[in-house]
Amino acid sequence: MNRSELIEKLVSKNDISNALAGRVLDTLIETIQIAVKKGDSVTLVGFGTFKSAKRAARTGKNPSTGASLKIPAGTVPKFTAGSKFKAVVDPKAAARKAAKAAAK
Repeated sequence: MNRSELIEKLVSKNDISNALAGRVLDTLIETIQIAVKKGDSVTLVGFGTFKSAKRAARTGKNPSTGASLKIPAGTVPKFTAGSKFKAVVDPKAAARKAAKAAAK
């Protein structure tokens, strides 16, 4: 699903205009990006958490030449899926997890 298909889904489910749905989606994405850039995390219960993570400097390898190269430290965005989102994507895994918890 791409951006325009997502906007179409918002329009059909909420009876709003394409322009309004586009602005709402843009505002949501921008708000998440700004919060994560500041170092805050954004938690949408059941869906997941957006946050930033520090990545240490490391040595990599150029795949075409095989030469070693230094990859500098940096900050990267990270998304962790929530339990409800995981259950929707893989119901069998959610059932196994629930059965394991019930067995304890």
